[in-house]
Amino acid sequence: MPRKVTKSLVRDIPGDRLYNSVLVQRFINRVMRDGKKQVAEKLVYGGMEKAAKKLKVDNPLEVFEQALANARPSLETRSRRVGGANYQIPFEVKGQRQTHLTLMWFVAAARSRSGMSMEDRIALELVDAYNNTGTAVKKKEDAHKMAEANRAFAHFARN
Repeated sequence: MPRKVTKSLVRDIPGDRLYNSVLVQRFINRVMRDGKKQVAEKLVYGGMEKAAKKLKVDNPLEVFEQALANARPSLETRSRRVGGANYQIPFEVKGQRQTHLTLMWFVAAARSRSGMSMEDRIALELVDAYNNTGTAVKKKEDAHKMAEANRAFAHFARN
């Protein structure tokens, strides 16, 4: 019996207060803990300002968007059971999931740094991603390497 067609579960999020950017708002929501949005906003905006200052760029939003673009994955592997064996099958990452993975990796990378304020951690992670280094970009490269290594199993994706 065919499955029931459901509407996509993507929420419409309004832009943030300062830059009117949906991406920045999503990042703020991801950084936020226990519903403390103003604290998260302060951390993100402060981190963006510090990153822009360190890179000598006028627009912090430009730094943020470039850093996100550098850490955005285009391939990932998914596990699939075929004939009693599990294979890591490479798939293309599309639209919303690209953004979701990137923001998750950013926040995880910032939280894993220690010895400084969260604002500084966000700033350093943005600077690193802007320069194509750092933990979030490494995660992307690892996902791409894994997909490339398992390219032989790509034909299982078409079944």
